[in-house]
Amino acid sequence: MFSFFKKKSPPPPAATAPEPLAGTPSTAPATQPAAPAPLPHTGSLIGSALLAPIEIPVAPATPPERQKWLDKLKAGLGKTASSISGVFGGSQIDEDLYENLEGALLMADAGVAATETLITDLRQKAKTSGITHPTALKNALITSLSELLQPLQKPLVIGQHQPTVIMVAGVNGAGKTTSIGKLTKHLADHHASVLLAAADTFRAAAREQLTVWADRNTVEIISQEGGDPAAVSFDAVNAGKARKKDVVLIDTAGRLPTQLHLMEELKKIKRVIQKADGTAPHEVLLVIDGNTGQNAVAQVKAFDDALGLTGLIVTKLDGTAKGGVLAAIARERPIPVYFIGVGEKLDELETFNAREFAQALLA
Repeated sequence: MFSFFKKKSPPPPAATAPEPLAGTPSTAPATQPAAPAPLPHTGSLIGSALLAPIEIPVAPATPPERQKWLDKLKAGLGKTASSISGVFGGSQIDEDLYENLEGALLMADAGVAATETLITDLRQKAKTSGITHPTALKNALITSLSELLQPLQKPLVIGQHQPTVIMVAGVNGAGKTTSIGKLTKHLADHHASVLLAAADTFRAAAREQLTVWADRNTVEIISQEGGDPAAVSFDAVNAGKARKKDVVLIDTAGRLPTQLHLMEELKKIKRVIQKADGTAPHEVLLVIDGNTGQNAVAQVKAFDDALGLTGLIVTKLDGTAKGGVLAAIARERPIPVYFIGVGEKLDELETFNAREFAQALLA
């Protein structure tokens, strides 16, 4: 899904002759300049804080910036792609091929349920389409995986509330604070004003790290040394409203879902945010490490049960991650994947596209 952050409309131009209806010969003079071609674009669906978000047609060609990022994603998933592609190296389709494919998908962290779904769908496609060559079967698998992942492809919408309050959770080491820094840049690139909230007050290093990201992105931050996380979140939402920010991003302390007292603290933060703004938080995101395999699915389920997740950010798909965990999530808890990350740099966080990911995983 591609979209953009809509700027405030400029003053209306001088009156011109109305454009002819489709299919009607134009009567405009020959010297009239042609309408400019639509610019290519990428990114999440980010609507204006003042105007309702709208969708524009996707350019047929992949913009160079997106292609460069896709190349990084393919390189990151290259080991898994090579393992699965090897299954289709023969000259015929037989039971051995399907058994080897099942093993390759399980090794890629796709999980039992998603693997069974993909194999069953692939057999059906082969039967109904008369597929007889492994290469054609591999292309059918790309389609099957794209269809399985499609429910995860959903844009993040900013602009329906001012500010849009985004609460971010995740276990220690998942790349949560770094992802917040990258997301801040993504939003700023689309002309959204962002206020950060350092509600991870359990670790001084976390507050310092978020301050560094705020400086890099030249955005404001609400921070209190040793303060109560819920109080920091409350102050941040009120400050965001007073300063007319488009987005308030709240960084919460990293924790395991088995740490029940800390999960209760997360629930408290959410309740206090609602006291500052009855409609907030508008997004509750979980950052998961793409290397953790089926444990990532368990994290998604636990945090979703506790907080009601609205989206995911999947990180570290850059060399060691197997990637199949997204298929498992799609099969067992299909929460939208807003962004995926392939490295530590600010620009190495991009929107999730089901077809692109399937092609990268199976190329």
